[in-house]
Amino acid sequence: MTPSAAELLASTTARLAPDPQANRLVPLISRGEASRETLAVLALEQRWVIAADRRSFLHLAERAAATPTAAAFFTSLAEGESLAAERLTAFAEACGVTAERTRTYDPLPGCQAYPAYVSWLALNASPADAILALTANFSAWGGYCARIAEALRTHYAFPDEARAFFDLFAQPAPDLDSRATAAVSAALDEGRLDETAAHRYGRLLQCYEAMFWNSLRAIP
Repeated sequence: MTPSAAELLASTTARLAPDPQANRLVPLISRGEASRETLAVLALEQRWVIAADRRSFLHLAERAAATPTAAAFFTSLAEGESLAAERLTAFAEACGVTAERTRTYDPLPGCQAYPAYVSWLALNASPADAILALTANFSAWGGYCARIAEALRTHYAFPDEARAFFDLFAQPAPDLDSRATAAVSAALDEGRLDETAAHRYGRLLQCYEAMFWNSLRAIP
């Protein structure tokens, strides 16, 4: 029996769930053991990631224009990145990041592999396959953000506005989930979904996600 879109999204997310040991930085932040410099670099790297991902999602929305449910999903993602960019500012300031450091900062290759691959997906992947892969990855990202938001409150005494970036992604997103389900459902009905390709893309996204965090782990 062919699974429903909701079932396929759930099973793909479970199948691609990262190894709990893959991310070596978030546990340190959770215990309050990561340095303020590490948090500052996290903010600086995210500035690059957000800008790149927003453009990738807008491009995917354009490519998916003929399928309104998929286009709506990617448009929503791009709008979310714009909001994330606004909220990131307070976190960066709380970490002591200045405008000059932001301007002159050279990003880490290991951190930027993730948005580079999202850009690859925007150019090469079927939008439907990208939706399935990205949705599975967002589950892991949201969990990491929830842990960081709590640690910033309990161990680093960051104010609410400085935690808002992580709270944004840690909260449930029922509207986005419903858009993903609608888009995957339409793709299944029309035979446009390649589950093998989507799983491959999702696996690579999870690997690049781990690379992002572990590159930051090397910051003293």
